Amino acid sequence: MLAGGRASRRVAYGVAVALWQLTPAAGAAAELAPRSGFDYATPGIRAMQADDSANPGMLWVAQGLALWNRTAGSAGKSCADCHGAIAGMAGISYPRRDPREPERLINLELRVERCRSEHMGAPALGYESDELLALTAAIRNQGRGRPAPIADDPAAIAAGEAYFRKPRGQLDLSCAQCHDRWAGRRLRDETVSQGQSNGFPLYRVRWNGVGSLHRRFQVCNASVGAEPDALGSQDYIALEWYLAWRGRGLPVETPAVRQ
Repeated sequence: MLAGGRASRRVAYGVAVALWQLTPAAGAAAELAPRSGFDYATPGIRAMQADDSANPGMLWVAQGLALWNRTAGSAGKSCADCHGAIAGMAGISYPRRDPREPERLINLELRVERCRSEHMGAPALGYESDELLALTAAIRNQGRGRPAPIADDPAAIAAGEAYFRKPRGQLDLSCAQCHDRWAGRRLRDETVSQGQSNGFPLYRVRWNGVGSLHRRFQVCNASVGAEPDALGSQDYIALEWYLAWRGRGLPVETPAVRQ
């Protein structure tokens, strides 16, 4: 724990020093037109994403396509047995309200896990497992190039925006301070993006693999010295909903590639 705490403090200090070098972008946050992280990436990263034969994330998509049609569990069913061809998933809208408990929110990852356990009699895959990342990447990939629909739920969006704008951690920074105020500015070796979610699950070079949006939330929390939430938490799903609403109109890029 001591070593981990020191590492966390070093990361937080490094971010703090780097942030001192940022010049705030002009204009109010509300005036920002949505821009994908693709626009802020280096030419090499953009070229990698644009070429399916060079995009490492497509390996996860291929695995997900195979899993979609593979029977699993005591029911002897596949995803395709209930949902048909995966192409039909192009217009899905998540997050959404849980139909069983409308006060709770559910995202695509939790919905897939529920389908497996309740309808297929199969064990959960685990939130950040390669298998669940592969399935969700393959599902999201079906809508690539088109804006993903997102429900206009004022309460859920407000909860997510409150998380986005609340300062937290040792650095007392909010998501908005980086991704609204400083979008487009340099932070060490990267350009700060608007923090849009339209490319997730995505391949991150630093991860050497595909990761979920909630994993990215955890990394951001840790980088400002805040305690990360659990993957799939209600706070993270509310933030996910707000980001989808904030970036509405941006085309799906899954699997995007980022530094």
